Amino acid sequence: MLFLWLKALHVSFMVAWFAGLFYLPRLFVYHAEATDEIGRERFSIMERRLSKLMSIAALGTIAFGIWMLTMLGGGWLAVNGWFHAKLALVVLLIGFHGWCQVQVKKFREDRATGTPKFYRLMNEVPAVILLLIMILVFVQPF
Repeated sequence: MLFLWLKALHVSFMVAWFAGLFYLPRLFVYHAEATDEIGRERFSIMERRLSKLMSIAALGTIAFGIWMLTMLGGGWLAVNGWFHAKLALVVLLIGFHGWCQVQVKKFREDRATGTPKFYRLMNEVPAVILLLIMILVFVQPF
């Protein structure tokens, strides 16, 4: 029963994390397009607040995931190759999260150099990773 509670919390935090990962790069697009100082300041505040909430959600996702993994044990991990691929994607996602944090700081310091088109492209990264993770979790192809 504990495992099901952990899974529910893991998925809940994951949904919140992805909500932030989907929206923060969109804020970068709007921020890069902003021409007035008030607008740029407003986007900086929104980005900073969202990045903090997103980081809390990421920590919850990872913590509950590790807890579940320790309950399953190393034997389970050894025979589920799909999970290794999922973990690799999670590592990529953590890297993308870090990239987002760097962008928040760059925008706050007026040092961001990406174009709106670049940030639109980066906005698709978490969607692709989520799709791949969902396929691995539900289909378990290997």
